[in-house]
Amino acid sequence: MAVPSVADRVAAELRLQLAEGLLLPGARLTESTLSEELGVSRNTVREAFAELAAERLVVRHPNRGVFVASLGPGDIHDVYTVRRFIEVSAIRGGGSPERVTAVRAAVEEGRAAAAAADDEALGSANQHFHGAIVALAESRRLNTIMAQVLAEMRLFFHKATVDAHFYRSYLDDNDKICKALEAGQLDRAGDLLLAYLDRSEEKQSAVHGD
Repeated sequence: MAVPSVADRVAAELRLQLAEGLLLPGARLTESTLSEELGVSRNTVREAFAELAAERLVVRHPNRGVFVASLGPGDIHDVYTVRRFIEVSAIRGGGSPERVTAVRAAVEEGRAAAAAADDEALGSANQHFHGAIVALAESRRLNTIMAQVLAEMRLFFHKATVDAHFYRSYLDDNDKICKALEAGQLDRAGDLLLAYLDRSEEKQSAVHGD
């Protein structure tokens, strides 16, 4: 297996920060700050920026710098199309007991965050839930694709989370999907997840005015 370059690792770290909601849409990213924080050269950060720009997670404005992307309504359907293919296929394929346990752990993480009234942690738990679903397939390439999708999702969700109940509405859905997976009802789990994604896309489209 190829060893990722330093620039690839920096890009992966920034992608994770996006997915975890630590970098907001429109935020300016500076080479000097990130090189110091991550202990790498500015040239390495520049290479990572180029990788993320190709994924449309950041944008470079001439004479202004690099900024976290602000995705628009036109991106929503495309992202959800990818999610339907990847996530539904992954859950219908099932997974090892360890992988299924990771899906359950993400559900419980969400419940704990809700009980603590921590909406940011609740958002991250929801991301972990969907990442764990794709990880059922045990495919490094699918996990890489999903890492980009999770980052894009969080950029959409920042606007939606002005509603404090946004993620809470998904908790029961996540639990039902997980229970079907645990029971080996893989087609049912896939059907529940597909319906979930359809509703989620409708909510995002409404929030973003699509």
